[in-house]
Amino acid sequence: MKNYTSINDIDNIHNWIEEAKLLKANPFKHIQLGKNKTLGLLFFNSSLRTRLSTQKAALNLGMNPIVMNVSGDAWGIEFGDGTIMNGNTAEHIKEAAAVVSQYCDIIAVRAFPTLIDKEKDESEHVINSFVKYASVPIVNMESATGHPLQGLTDAITISENTNKEKPKVVLSWAPHIKALPHAVANSFVKSMQKMDVEFVIANPEGYNLSSKITEETPIIHNQEEAFKDADFVYVKNWSSYDDYGKVLSTDPNWMITQDKLGKAKFMHCLPVRRNVIVEDAVLDGENSLVIEQANNRTFAAQLVLKKILENA
Repeated sequence: MKNYTSINDIDNIHNWIEEAKLLKANPFKHIQLGKNKTLGLLFFNSSLRTRLSTQKAALNLGMNPIVMNVSGDAWGIEFGDGTIMNGNTAEHIKEAAAVVSQYCDIIAVRAFPTLIDKEKDESEHVINSFVKYASVPIVNMESATGHPLQGLTDAITISENTNKEKPKVVLSWAPHIKALPHAVANSFVKSMQKMDVEFVIANPEGYNLSSKITEETPIIHNQEEAFKDADFVYVKNWSSYDDYGKVLSTDPNWMITQDKLGKAKFMHCLPVRRNVIVEDAVLDGENSLVIEQANNRTFAAQLVLKKILENA
């Protein structure tokens, strides 16, 4: 595997999950694999779990991670071809990616969408520009339309917490005070489509994800109906896709409560707004997997880095 930019880069998710579990059981087994190798972590946007877990994953493999907050510490980067750079950008991605490639053996990038220009966001111009102009492998730490490290993490977490051959998994929209990206939801959908689960999506009218993502996955506009007999409920807010980037509803009736959840396991990528997305009783309850999910972020990232290093 050269790059990891999408859930589609996973050839066999079941094999990947089992390999991640082995890494979790013995995190330092491959510590010589990354010896004298450098991982560059470039953050155009904020991060807590992604930053720390990916650094830890690199250290577990013997790599040296270096971190840069690009949006605050670097020159403004221009991504357009043929641009007359007489504005706020001082460096072109052609030079930036080439230079960072000299310092790092793998580059990991986190860059959120505009939520204004759908065509620009769906072109994934930031992550794809790094793939195009860097001479080393690229890892997606969340882009405009995907968060494949989180999607892999979620698949690992579900596998660890079920004995059923085909558990029922629900992805549910929940209210939020501002417009949020589709990236986490998109990658969760794609990861569940690769797994042997009964999978449905619950969201209000006007909040369907892109049909290119959901494909044949059932979409139900009644949350309680969708939750019936669920084993896992994964909750995430996202803004409208059709009315791109807009908040059409903040209906508090879509907040997750213990009564709605029942005996299902609760999942969320974090951070989460308590008593807006989900009530305290759920997050603090015995069926919440959010802390376990966060821990699994390390081993999802470690697996991806391991596969890239082995392919070098």
